[in-house]
Parts: sequence; structure tokens; C-alpha cells
Amino acid sequence: MNFDFSEDLNMLRDEARKFLAERCPTTAVRRILEGEAPYDRDLWLQVAQMGWLGAAVPEDFGGAGLGHEGLCVIAEEIGRAIAPIPFASSVYLVTEAILAHGSEAQKRKYLPRLAAGELIGAFAIAEGAQDPRPQAIAARLRGNTLSGTKWPVPDAAYADLAVVVARDENDQVRLAIVELAGKGVSRATIETIDPTHQQARLDFDAAPAEPLGEGSVSWDAVQALLDRAAVLVAFEQVGGAQACLEMATAYAKERVAFGRPIGSFQAIKHKLADVYVATELARSNAYYGAWALSTGAPELPLAAAAARVTATDAYHLASKENIQTHGGMGFTWELDCHLFYRRAKMLALALGSARHWKHRLVDRWDAATPAAGTQATH
Repeated sequence: MNFDFSEDLNMLRDEARKFLAERCPTTAVRRILEGEAPYDRDLWLQVAQMGWLGAAVPEDFGGAGLGHEGLCVIAEEIGRAIAPIPFASSVYLVTEAILAHGSEAQKRKYLPRLAAGELIGAFAIAEGAQDPRPQAIAARLRGNTLSGTKWPVPDAAYADLAVVVARDENDQVRLAIVELAGKGVSRATIETIDPTHQQARLDFDAAPAEPLGEGSVSWDAVQALLDRAAVLVAFEQVGGAQACLEMATAYAKERVAFGRPIGSFQAIKHKLADVYVATELARSNAYYGAWALSTGAPELPLAAAAARVTATDAYHLASKENIQTHGGMGFTWELDCHLFYRRAKMLALALGSARHWKHRLVDRWDAATPAAGTQATH
């Protein structure tokens, strides 16, 4: 079975890499990190014009119709460039939630504007520093009003709308759309390690809310949204890990110590080899996840967990060893190593902790493995 991307998608990757290299160098990331703007609005509008925000949105709803494989390719390049835009929140989660569970009217109302970059979405599930689980959902949806608190919510400090996971009067899980500029909503920025992707606390006090679709959704459906997002975030992590490996390798070839490039020393060779192996393992699992995501395969929960776990580990290792390879300079503000380390830490918690996804991987693997003493049927 061949999980590689098509020639057209590889061309899309090349175009995306060239575009981001020109429009999103690390100096652009630093402008957001050190300045007052919460995200790079010019870059956001440019990627919207490129059709990236609606890559997986059908053309009938104003999207580019590239499919989820195309979105995976773009996600990897977004991660490689550590682009300071709310791409994951708006595209992987809010757009996907509306596509999967919205009514026809809701899709026509919101998807074209999300795809055009006119709206920024945030996905509000967490209620404190804990992993996503149904017992943790306390926010209440009563008719068309929402009350409760969600934090941390990525990119909610400046988002236009949020898709909120809540419980209705019958204690059933529901999804609801809330306009964040409306009454009954207050928000406060939370200080984090990566200010280029701000987190916020959202407080809802009988805020007007629009239930997404009709009827309740199962927790499995919510988890399916997280699984789909996990594959896409894994591609961002793989892109970031690859960038760190290339930075460290380039420096190891240039930096001379004791009359020879430091890359010729075994200690550096072993570091870079470990990063390469971890990144390639993560890439393989991400490609498997892309296949499962684009085909709707039943293996998606397992593939998503595997991609999430290995990509999180690879990005952490790559960003850490990139700093170490650069030596004392690697810890300084002037070098770009810390930009990737910040993003690696932020993405590691974006959809729940690494421990949560490791447990999910084991659970899904156990479910997919025949019980001892039985033989699998084909």
C-alpha cells in the first residue's frame, strides 16, 4: 500500500514552502512574539487568498475542494514555518466541526466566510488544565443560551466565533456556535510559553448560542473531531521537527571547534541521527493518518493516536537537540531555536496531553488486536 502523496500534492507542497519562505521568515514570527499584534493578519489574508483556509471545504461552500490530503500537505508547511496565524483552531477544528455536524443553513452561513478568512474560529472544549473527557464538561446550553467557563482556548483572544462543547438540559453533549463579540461573553488572555498562538479564558453568562446541527452528539463524535485534528497537528509537528533538524545540521557543518566542524564529532552525529529517526517515524505515522483521514477509514482513531504520539515526541526531541547543537548560543534570544521550542511545547498540549494520547493509542491498539487465544479473520 502506497501512502505517499500524488505529484499534484507534492507540487502544492513546493509552492506552499516557497510562499511561506518569502512571506513568513522567522523575522515575521518575531514581530508577533515581540509586538502587540496577536497574529499576523497580513499573512492570514494571504493564505486565505491562496485557498488554504478552505482547502478541505467543498467548492459548494466556498472552499478549494483540495481534500484532506491537500490540507495535510499545507499543515506540514505551516508547521515548518511556525506561522503565527490561527490556522489550526479555525481550519482543523471549527471548520471541521461545522462540516461534520452543521445544518445546511449553518454550512452556507459560516463555511464560505471561514474559508475566505473573514471569520476566525476557536474550538472551546477544555475547562481547566485537564485532558478532554466527557466528565469534565460542565458548560450548560439551555435553549439558545450558554453559561460556563472554557480555558485554555487557543486563539480565542481574537477569534470571531467559537464552537463550544457543552451539555444541554438533558445532560447530553452538544456543540454550539457562539459569536464572541456578543453579549454575555467575556474573555481574557492567558500568558503561555508561545505568545504567537495566544490562549484565552472564555466566560459565558447566558450568552446567545446557536446549537450546531440538530440534536445531541455523542462523545465519540467529539473525539472523532479531535482525532481528525490530531492528524493535521501531527503534520505541523513533523514540519517543525524537520526544520529543527535542518537548522541543527546546517550549524553542525559550519561551526568549527578544535580545528574541525562539530558535526564530525560522534556526540553531535548521534544527536542528529536520533532526531532524524524520530522525525521519519513521525512522518510515517502522519502519512498513515492522512490516508485514514482522507478515506474515512475505520483505522482513523488508531492512526491519529499513533501520529499524535510520535509527532509530539519527535518535535520535542528535535527542538531540544537543536538548542543543544547550537551550544551556549542556542539558549539566547537572538537565535531562532527558541521559536521552535515554544511551538513544540504549545502543540504538545493543543489537543490534550501526551499522556492522554498515549493512553488512547494503547486503548485503540488493544481494541484492534484480537484477544489472546483467538485468530484474526480476514
